[in-house]
Amino acid sequence: MRLPALVTCLAGCAFLLSPVSEGCGPGRGYGKRRSPRKLAPLAYKQFSPNVAEKTLGASGRYEGKITRNSERFKELTPNYNPDIIFKDEENTGADRMMTQRCKDKLNSLAISVMNLWPGVRLRVTEGWDEDGHHSEESLHYEGRAVDITTSDRDRNKYAMLARLAVEAGFDWVYYESKAHIHCSVKSDHSVAAKSGGCFPGDASVSLPDGHRKLVRDLRPGERVLTSSGGDGGGALVYSEVITFLDRDPSTLTLFYTLHTESGAVLSLTAAHLLFASEGNCSEGAVPARGALRTVYASDARPGQCVLVVEGEGGRSHGEGRSHSEGRLSHITRVTARQSRGAFAPLTERGTLVVDGVVASCYAVVDQHSLAHWALSPLRVLHSWTGAATHPGDGVHWYSRLLHWLGGLLLESGRLHPLGVAQGDR
Repeated sequence: MRLPALVTCLAGCAFLLSPVSEGCGPGRGYGKRRSPRKLAPLAYKQFSPNVAEKTLGASGRYEGKITRNSERFKELTPNYNPDIIFKDEENTGADRMMTQRCKDKLNSLAISVMNLWPGVRLRVTEGWDEDGHHSEESLHYEGRAVDITTSDRDRNKYAMLARLAVEAGFDWVYYESKAHIHCSVKSDHSVAAKSGGCFPGDASVSLPDGHRKLVRDLRPGERVLTSSGGDGGGALVYSEVITFLDRDPSTLTLFYTLHTESGAVLSLTAAHLLFASEGNCSEGAVPARGALRTVYASDARPGQCVLVVEGEGGRSHGEGRSHSEGRLSHITRVTARQSRGAFAPLTERGTLVVDGVVASCYAVVDQHSLAHWALSPLRVLHSWTGAATHPGDGVHWYSRLLHWLGGLLLESGRLHPLGVAQGDR
């Protein structure tokens, strides 16, 4: 196991490396604001970009068919977005199975469709193919391609639908037929863009005086409500914000939004961690020790329970003292939305309560305790010198270092598929 080497290396590098700035949000427009422009529909039989689908400039080479019995089946994830209609004519759920990158782009497109045509939803007619219905080396066999229409099946919309797919970040879009648009993405292994873990700027945290503050207005040195336990449980306490691991006020970012039975609603990016209980959880109960585990936001499902905090931002929690614990509440649905800005505050505890839900400060790696351990040199540096404060926008230099070393030292299965750039490894 090379994890001790990871922390030792981080401790040394923390004193040697200087800050590097980089944008927070993934996908197109990465790190910069695009000026408004009129969208031009694709012409029939046009594809974008204007290269072959399975070339480096588009979705890349075919990597082999994925079956339910193959090792690579774990690369696929189901898409339960209620804003998307899946035809699923095989009645096997195959059309819902796709790679994480394809899922994120599809969810982003679904939002664009609803915004442009109120009352109309995105419809997937073909997704992952396990039955051999497509041509040889089709990306449908890898869960990297989808055929789409609008829910009203209005063919007059399809040219613009293709343009929206391009804008949503699909790596290749083809107005293939009068009956559908074909879209595909690069494999998650070859994606050269990082998707970190952030909250939207309009999310709020709780201060010791009982007031709430938007994440975009939060500053290092302020104290916010957190949980004391390493699994998200334990007493609720106030903890200092050390720095921002990622801060980007301008990038348009896709967030997963979790709606809970208690009424609390939390939005966060795909690779961000939160604490969840699998089934058999009672609404309003205090979680038993060991009942919670960390899951990526993109893997959260209705029926799971997350920790929520009752009341308006914990007004009953006095300064510096520990009080009640979070309570379990069922996730009722998961949706996706786009929002301008993305922020990742880091507290001394490594947790924080955002919009009434207990979440981790960490992302990309699949275990909160491992991430908290890896960030210990930064917390030590802050306690000695106060130098951990990140004054500008972009990804914190230590976070960039951690992503790079994680790609070198950890198995790929420990990292979110979109969490570490191929170019950073």
